[in-house]
Amino acid sequence: MKCTALVLAAGKGTRMNSSVSKQFMELDGFPLVYYALRAFEQSMVDDIILVTGQQEIEYCRREIVEKYQFQKVRCVTAGGSTRYLSVYNGLCAIQDTDIVLVHDGARPFVTDEIIERTVQAAVHYGSGVAAVRAKDTVKLVNEEQFAVQTPSRDSVWLMQTPQTFSYAKLCQAYETVLAQGLSDLTDDAMVLEAAFHEPVRIVEGSYRNIKVTTPEDMEIAAVFCRK
Repeated sequence: MKCTALVLAAGKGTRMNSSVSKQFMELDGFPLVYYALRAFEQSMVDDIILVTGQQEIEYCRREIVEKYQFQKVRCVTAGGSTRYLSVYNGLCAIQDTDIVLVHDGARPFVTDEIIERTVQAAVHYGSGVAAVRAKDTVKLVNEEQFAVQTPSRDSVWLMQTPQTFSYAKLCQAYETVLAQGLSDLTDDAMVLEAAFHEPVRIVEGSYRNIKVTTPEDMEIAAVFCRK
């Protein structure tokens, strides 16, 4: 059983209000994406594909992969204009694998336990998506921003990554949604749901497995690093 991690680092991070893409911002002396790569380098996965912007490919090879001696990074490839196009480009760069783990490069605190849980679920159910239960009450609102529904917190989970699947099935799902021209898809679980109309398997993530998106997130990440 061969596992490949697809690490996404092609976003611009506009909500970070920085001239530097968030995945390359320094966190405790290392670029943010370094932590995700290190986690997969030290995990059960066999290969890593790093997806970044076209203009950052050489930088990533020289200043991240070679500098920090990531032996499992087999390829650095260009992403697309959207997240799901970046994932598709990464899938096309993978050769000969059974399980693929899609992970946001801006989630620095993924652990071995989370990785293994998603892989085990993907082997048994075809999918394994890391998530955490909602702590707060969630409201669904209409276009006028009036609350119209309050789902039970017991049934509300907040999606994280890695999102892990049978490689063949995820490729088929992406080809299906691309052929249909669907674009408003923000994670890989949605791609599978749109393509096959079937549920994905949710597994326990971690409240520390945050995605660094705003300056406040960077402050929280710095605290986690110090601990």
